[in-house]
Amino acid sequence: MSAGGSATVSVYDRLWHSNEELCSLLATGAARRELSAMFGGADYALLTGLARAASRAPRRRAETVYLLPGIMGTQLGALPAGENPADLIWLDPQDVIEGGLYRLRLPQATDLVPLGALPFSYLALQLRLRAAGFAVLMHDYDWRLNLADLSAAFLARLRADPADSLLIVAHSMGGLIARSALGAAERSRLRRLVTLGTPHGGSYGAVQALRGTYPVVRRLAALDQLHDAEALSSDVFNTFPSIHQMVPGRSSGQQADLFDPGNWPSTDPRPDPRLLQEGRAFLAALPATDERCIAIAGTQQRTVTGVRLAGDEFHYQISNAGDGTVPLASAQLPGGSNYYVRCEHSALPRSATVACAVLELLRSGRTSRLAAQPGRLRGRTVTVRDAELRGTWLQKIDWAGLAPAARRDYLNDLNEPPRQYAPFAPAGPGA
Repeated sequence: MSAGGSATVSVYDRLWHSNEELCSLLATGAARRELSAMFGGADYALLTGLARAASRAPRRRAETVYLLPGIMGTQLGALPAGENPADLIWLDPQDVIEGGLYRLRLPQATDLVPLGALPFSYLALQLRLRAAGFAVLMHDYDWRLNLADLSAAFLARLRADPADSLLIVAHSMGGLIARSALGAAERSRLRRLVTLGTPHGGSYGAVQALRGTYPVVRRLAALDQLHDAEALSSDVFNTFPSIHQMVPGRSSGQQADLFDPGNWPSTDPRPDPRLLQEGRAFLAALPATDERCIAIAGTQQRTVTGVRLAGDEFHYQISNAGDGTVPLASAQLPGGSNYYVRCEHSALPRSATVACAVLELLRSGRTSRLAAQPGRLRGRTVTVRDAELRGTWLQKIDWAGLAPAARRDYLNDLNEPPRQYAPFAPAGPGA
């Protein structure tokens, strides 16, 4: 099979529905069997109850909320054509198995379109907001692209919206897109921005994605039967401007200038120097935050909170000061209000506690559901080298041999930290 991807229609292609179609199917109970198989029984029951509550909520005079997913949080592919279903590339495990992630490379793969937010990650929050009486608009986008361009497109959508008052809830990288648009938006109309785990000062996950040591990249490579993690980073992820724009700057406490290619290991994979400069420019151009901005930061998760170059490889500092992806210092907003929750990065938009807090924040700008201080951080700080992480997830996954529940768990836990991050990590490589 070539890296161009599969011509076969997969079960994931056939199961694809737009966000609005999914809301309707869940509310009516249609397609119960296929959706229960897709989400699993417990999540299907939860989403069905939320969808029915959302369908009963009054819509008159509902205030508009834009919901922005994070990086990798929007499905990408080709829309249905004629009798053919959608051609889902991100995230279709069958495409990954056959080397189809190479279809995401830029600039070649510019014909792909957003196909809605990943349902497992964002559908519950969308429905909870609707059930509370808000008119929720999902703003999906091609997360590979330059954040300045994505912000301009989002700003154009805000300006075209006739609503008198607008609210934004944004997860992860979506918060950077919204914050970038905030400076040019009409201040009187854009009433509030709530970010969930947004890397305002960057994320070392971006550094690892460019090095082939990020857990998500390594688990995808274990699924890909044709390529290893280093090839995926060098040939695919390192072509994405967005990842380079989330590299931490010195303002986040990073000592070395990671936008300087000379401060990276000389061995591949390495970042694109031109895209690094775009990253520096984007970070410098981010507007200052104000009283409309509220950040929810996850904490007490094993997170890369620092990096240094030694012996021509990166040494990563791992502590509990973050949500597993974004360091606590980076998720906080200078000039805005900050709240804290013990929660993993990808779980922030799925959390019922976080959703209740978001509802209070949208209505009043304050919440009693979350802590106003991060609290005492527990767990020992450890250091993990590139070489140690390159020893993880080397064995290919037998996808056909996994039960449906195991397949769901694998996709939903792509960002689970490797065992080397543990406070008392065992020596040697591990999966």
